[in-house]
Amino acid sequence: MYDEIFAKEDPGKNNPRFWDELFLMKVNLEYLESKLESIDGEEVQRIQDNINSLFHHCVQALGEEHQIKVVNALQTLCALFRGVHHKNKSASGFDIINMLMGFDKAEQRMKDLMERLDSLLCGDGSESLKSLCLKLLLCLVTVTDNISQNTLLEYVMINSIFEAILQVLSDVSSRGQHGYDAVVLLALLVNYRKYESVNPYIVKLSIVDDEPTLDGMGMVVHSALAEYNRQYKDKEEENQGGFFSTLTSMVGSMFIADADEKLSVQTNEAILLALYEAVHLNRNFITVLAQSHPEMDIAATPPTPTPTTPTTPLGTTPPSLDMMNNPELPLDPNLQTSNLLITFLKYASIVMQDTKDEHRLNSARLCLIILTCIAEDQYADAFLHDDNMNFRVTLHRMPMRHRKKTVGKNIPSRPLVCAVLDLMVEFVVTHMMKDFPMDLYLRCVQIIHKLLCYQKKCRIRLHYTWRELWSALINLLKFLLSNETSLLAKHNIFHLALLVRMNLFNMFITYGDTFLPTSNSYDELYYEVVRMHQVFDNLYCMVLRVSTNAGQWKEPASKVTHALVNIRAIVNHFNPKIESYAAVNHISQLSEEQVLEVVRSNYDTLTLKLQDGLDQFERYSEQPKEAAFFKDLVRSISLNVRKNVSLNTLSQDVLLKEFSTIS
Repeated sequence: MYDEIFAKEDPGKNNPRFWDELFLMKVNLEYLESKLESIDGEEVQRIQDNINSLFHHCVQALGEEHQIKVVNALQTLCALFRGVHHKNKSASGFDIINMLMGFDKAEQRMKDLMERLDSLLCGDGSESLKSLCLKLLLCLVTVTDNISQNTLLEYVMINSIFEAILQVLSDVSSRGQHGYDAVVLLALLVNYRKYESVNPYIVKLSIVDDEPTLDGMGMVVHSALAEYNRQYKDKEEENQGGFFSTLTSMVGSMFIADADEKLSVQTNEAILLALYEAVHLNRNFITVLAQSHPEMDIAATPPTPTPTTPTTPLGTTPPSLDMMNNPELPLDPNLQTSNLLITFLKYASIVMQDTKDEHRLNSARLCLIILTCIAEDQYADAFLHDDNMNFRVTLHRMPMRHRKKTVGKNIPSRPLVCAVLDLMVEFVVTHMMKDFPMDLYLRCVQIIHKLLCYQKKCRIRLHYTWRELWSALINLLKFLLSNETSLLAKHNIFHLALLVRMNLFNMFITYGDTFLPTSNSYDELYYEVVRMHQVFDNLYCMVLRVSTNAGQWKEPASKVTHALVNIRAIVNHFNPKIESYAAVNHISQLSEEQVLEVVRSNYDTLTLKLQDGLDQFERYSEQPKEAAFFKDLVRSISLNVRKNVSLNTLSQDVLLKEFSTIS
C-alpha cells in the first residue's frame, strides 16, 4: 500500500476504500521513512499530490471513533514529519510544507491537525493516545536541529495548544503519566524564535496564575530532579563499598577521577530549561519553589507498572509516577520536609562538581542562571531568609584530599539562604584549576552579592559561618595572583577581583554592622583581613604594576586599585598596632583572641572611605547577553529529545492490543 502511494497514480482512484484500509493496518515506520528518504527531486514532484493526500487523510483519521485508526494515523504523521525533513535537510521550510501538505492548503491542514491533537489531549480518551499525541508534538518540534528554523512551528504558534499542555499538568492522573513530556514540550515551544518575534507561549506562560497548574509543573520538575539525585546517590553508595573504596582511601586522590567517571549520571538540561523558563517568566511560580512536602525516598515506594520501553540514558527518563500521583502525602513527624528549591540545590551541587564535560558545564551555568533569577526576586528572598522556614539541606561535596567527608546528619536546620551560600562557597573552593571556569565564578560572586544586598536592605542578621565565605574568597584571590600569566591569556581576572573586592569585601566592611549577626562577626572580618594581609598586599602590587603600564588591562586593573583603598587602610592601621602590642607584651606570636582585642580597641581611630553603589547590582537580562548560550542549549536539548522520543516508547503491540480489545 505504501508503494501505491509512492507511485504516480492516486491510490484511491481504483480503490475507494484505500485510505480506510490503510489506517486499519499496523504502521511500518521504518519502511515508510526509508521510502521518503530514498526518493529523488524529480520523484518528489511526481508523487507530491499523493503525499499531500496521505497527510490529509492522516489528519482526518484523527477524528475517527475507531481508536486503531487514530493510533496508526498518529504514528504515520510522525514518520511523515521525520522522513520529509530527513530527506530535505537542505531544503527551505516552504519546500517541506509544500511537500507535506501543499502550500495553498497548509494553513487549513495544520489548523485541523492542531485542533484534533488538542481535543485528544483534553478529552476523556485513552492515556496511551494522549502519550502518543505528545510524542508526535515532540517529534514535530525537534525535526530540525535549530527549532527556530522549523517553519512548521509557525502553525503551532497560530493554533496554540498551550491550554491543552496546562490541562495535562493540572490534572493529577494525566500529570503522572504525561507531565514530563508536557513540560519538555512547553520549554521547547517557548524557545521558538523567542528573540525575533512575539511568541504566544512566552506571553501565556508569563501570566499563568492557576495554582493547580503551577503546582503540577513544579511537581513534574521536582520529580525529575529528585530521580536524578536518587540515581546519583545510589551510584555513590555503590562506589563507597568494597575494594574500590579501600584502594581510594589508601592511595589518596589517584582514583578520584575514576570515581567521578563512575558516578556520572547523564544530566537533564531539558527539565532545567523548563524550570528556568517558569522562574524567569512567571512571578507566580516563585511560590511553588517553597511549598513544603515530606521528602520521599523514591526507591522505597512500590514501582508503578509501565509498558516495556526502550532504555534511555540515566537522568533523562521521565521520573517515577508516585510523587506526581500523590500530591497529598501522609505527614510523618520523623520525616524531613523538602521542596522544589531544596531538590534543585541538591541537583546543582552534583552537576556543579565536574564542569569538564560540555553537558555538565551547560547544566552548571543554567543552575547558576536560575539561582541568579531567584536571588533578585523579592518574594524568593523573603522565604530564603525566613527564620520560621528552616531545613537541613545535604549538598554533595567534591571528594578532595585535604578535607574529610561530612556526614549529612550533622547539618543544622537553617534558613534556605544558608544552603545557597554553602553551594556558592563549595563552588569557589573546588574549581580553582588550570581550565578556569571564569563565567561560572562571576555568576557565583554576583549571586552572593545579590543576597547580601537583600540582607543589608532588610537588616537581616543571618547566623551563618561567614568566615568560610571570606576564607574562600581570599583563597580565590590568592589563586588569581599565583596564576596571573596563564589566566590573563584567556580572561579578564581584574573584573572578578573587582567583584570580590568591591562588591563583597567592601560591602561587609561598609555595611557589615547592619547585617552581620553579632559585633564579634564584624571583628572576625577585620581579623581575617589582617591575618591574610599578604594576599591583599600582593594583589595591590600586581594591579599597580599592570595599571601603570600601557596595555589592554590598564583600566580594569586601576579600578581594582581604587577598590582596595579600605582594605589597605585596615591593614595599614591595625598591623603596626598588633606589632606594637606584641613588642610591649614580649609575645612572639599573638593568639586570635589577642589580635581581636587589639582590633576592638582601635576601631575609633580607623578612617574608611565611603564607596558608592556597593548595594546596587545589574538585574539579570537574558537578551542579549545569554542569547547565544540559550540558542546552543536548546539545539542540544532538541537533538537529545529527538534521539529519545522513540515512537516505540509505547510499543505498537501494546497499543494495538489495548485498542483491539476496546473495539
